[in-house]
Amino acid sequence: MQGWIYLGLGILFEVAGTWAMKLSQGFTKPVASMAFITLFATALIFINLSMKTLDMSIAYAVWCGAGIFLISAIGYLFLGESMTPWKLACLALIVVGVVGLYAVDR
Repeated sequence: MQGWIYLGLGILFEVAGTWAMKLSQGFTKPVASMAFITLFATALIFINLSMKTLDMSIAYAVWCGAGIFLISAIGYLFLGESMTPWKLACLALIVVGVVGLYAVDR
């Protein structure tokens, strides 16, 4: 259970770091740039800790898949990015792939 908690924290820090990366505008904004580096470093610490008890393939797939899904939602809801039926279908395929990978491993 602790591995899943670490993984969830890693996902949240990765998503926050990705948003900070966008806000850093190519490292031209110092505060957002430092936030990006700090948040991503923290995310990597938590993903590393999660792999003490979770399989690497599962932890990394969930980390990437959840990050993609959440960042896509943030882009749509807060940054005015488009959300087309094709994007939704592709996001659904990512979710299906991660769930399938987890199910096969059980």
